[in-house]
Amino acid sequence: MDPLYKKAIVQGVAGMAVFVAFIFLPAGTWQYWQGWLFIAVFSASTIGFTVYLALYDRPLLERRMNAGPQHEKEWSQKIIVSLIILAFLVFIILPPLDYRLGVSPVPAYLSLVGDIVIALAFLFIFWVLKVNSYAASNVSVAQDQRVIDSGPYAYVRHPMYAGAIWLFIAIPIALGSWLTVCLVPLVLPVLFWRLLDEERVLRRELPGYNEYTSRVRYRLVPHVW
Repeated sequence: MDPLYKKAIVQGVAGMAVFVAFIFLPAGTWQYWQGWLFIAVFSASTIGFTVYLALYDRPLLERRMNAGPQHEKEWSQKIIVSLIILAFLVFIILPPLDYRLGVSPVPAYLSLVGDIVIALAFLFIFWVLKVNSYAASNVSVAQDQRVIDSGPYAYVRHPMYAGAIWLFIAIPIALGSWLTVCLVPLVLPVLFWRLLDEERVLRRELPGYNEYTSRVRYRLVPHVW
């Protein structure tokens, strides 16, 4: 088997095992339909990404597989990525614990809406990846990299992070916890830090990026920031 595909499969299976453990152990029951539906939506989305990239954009699949603080060159990014991973784990563990204790339940229909938003966020991120084959999981500039200014990049400079914010909002809703939704403002500064630090690297190393920032003024939300 191709080593890259083997790595993707191993990571996928490991990720599934982590999801099952970190969701159903805190929930204290297998009768937690929000957890099963979330895993189904999240897994279908990520598997779909992986299969598409394996078939049509192997270089990007390789870039996306190199995720985690160990793959970052800048110490600031190692810290940021570690904090983002920690936040993601909190957003996975706290909702089922909330479900178990019944602290701040979300109505069932809103959990379904949360799963729909997760699917839409992944579709948006897929659009980003389809347009930008240089969208690595780590902050780096490839030797042949060029500025991408089409698709979502024609409107904001960091559309990937816009999609990530919607994931952080939708995940706790899908898993049924208002309490965890209230933690989203604590995650935003870390995402903003990564975004701004990444811009610093791109301005320094990517030819034409400074000119791009003068054409596309907004980072995340058109006409806002």
